[in-house]
Amino acid sequence: MDIREAIETDLPQLLAIYNDIILHTTAVYDYEPHTLEMRKQWFEMKRQQGFPVFVAEEEGTIKGFSSIGPFRAWAAYKYSVENSVYVATEMRGKGIGKLLIPPIVEAAKELKLHTIISSIDATNEASLKLHKRFGFEEVAHFRQVGWKFERWLDLKFLQLIL
Repeated sequence: MDIREAIETDLPQLLAIYNDIILHTTAVYDYEPHTLEMRKQWFEMKRQQGFPVFVAEEEGTIKGFSSIGPFRAWAAYKYSVENSVYVATEMRGKGIGKLLIPPIVEAAKELKLHTIISSIDATNEASLKLHKRFGFEEVAHFRQVGWKFERWLDLKFLQLIL
């Protein structure tokens, strides 16, 4: 498995992973699949902001991706970022997430950031466990803040101070 920075030609595969997650999980609190144009805008914004996107690739196929981005828009939050880790359905539970978190942590350190925040659906035990393995600590539990799949969703914030 190769871990590398994403390039624009990876976007269709990243989009497929992301849309599958939108449609079938509570890892993303969105309802409608995104378009390739939306994913291109997202990627361009990451580039403009200086935030990397990493992919886990095996034999030309993207198996997962991770990124960091702004936590909040106001100036005082400039040393805080939020991370995301997404893994293709068929690769979940096979250690891909463990490969995708270290490069975003290292990138955040290189960018001289202070903290990474991860917002995770409270029922996503695999993601909660993964983040805790890398030193993230639960700092908040928001009850019934999302509505998806005909039920209320709780959201947890985990934080890693760098």
